[in-house]
Amino acid sequence: MNAIIYRISIITALFVTPFLSQAQYTETINTNNPGLSQGAYALGTGVAQVEANVFYRTEEHVIQRYERDYYGLNFQLRYGAFFEELEFSYIGRFASVEQTQITGFGNSQFSFNNFSRSTLGAKYMFFDPKRVFGEKKINLYSYHANNRLNWKDLIPALAIYAGANIDLSDNNLLTPPNDPTFSPRIELITQNNWGRWVLVTNFGVDRLGTDFPSWQWIITMTHSINNKWAFFGEYQGFKSDFYSDDLARGGATYLINKDWQVDSSVTVNFKDTPTVFQVNLGMSYRIDFHKDPEIKQSSSQGGNKRKKKNKENKLNLEEDQNPDGRG
Repeated sequence: MNAIIYRISIITALFVTPFLSQAQYTETINTNNPGLSQGAYALGTGVAQVEANVFYRTEEHVIQRYERDYYGLNFQLRYGAFFEELEFSYIGRFASVEQTQITGFGNSQFSFNNFSRSTLGAKYMFFDPKRVFGEKKINLYSYHANNRLNWKDLIPALAIYAGANIDLSDNNLLTPPNDPTFSPRIELITQNNWGRWVLVTNFGVDRLGTDFPSWQWIITMTHSINNKWAFFGEYQGFKSDFYSDDLARGGATYLINKDWQVDSSVTVNFKDTPTVFQVNLGMSYRIDFHKDPEIKQSSSQGGNKRKKKNKENKLNLEEDQNPDGRG
């Protein structure tokens, strides 16, 4: 009896899924918040998106003997144009800093503010495993065959990001000394979607060719609890003569509607040169003018048209309504 019920449910899903797909251009907003990694999938043509969070950060350096309080804003302005795999963005981070310098003759205080990041860039997804290998076929007779891990599931989507850092300040204390006005940044981005779990990695180099190049990597794991809530954990590393660190980050997101998400996160590190503690509160909002290309069927099929759906969601919040686990 259980086997019969299972087969009936699978057959029902096969008939219902195409109608759900045609009714849904993209179930949820495709946002990089609240982590700092970028997902491999672009927004799609005609989609504009704002992602931002306010943060408070405290640092204490035991060798240089200072304490800093940061009040700042992280933001991303993203836009998909020309074709589905291409996305343009402006990524920035602005902070106002209050520093207390600890000396043997009394403490001194001063403040400053500036951009620690201002980057114009573009991302292009050049490999999508589902386009190469096709969608996973449903086995009407085996639950285990449908849910076991296949070697193809280990092959990630791949994207490349290239950007230009812009620093117009003469004396920016938040960037390396003698930072040039323009410097390049490149990243390789991978993304695996495993049902409710999504793994994203970023590997790159910032300020390439300058006196202080920075090798950076981020690993983000996200798990959607239901179609509203998701949680994530993230590890971020830096290796540079200017600043090296290892950061751990965790948080949660809540989907208000398909175009609006709010989030929060906490960041800590594991050293005292300096210690880091940071709290973020953010939101992402999408303005959607995307139009799916229409593909004509053959005349034997009555000349009907169907729309091509191909959007991915880094946070994968609507997996309940999307059997292939894509956003």
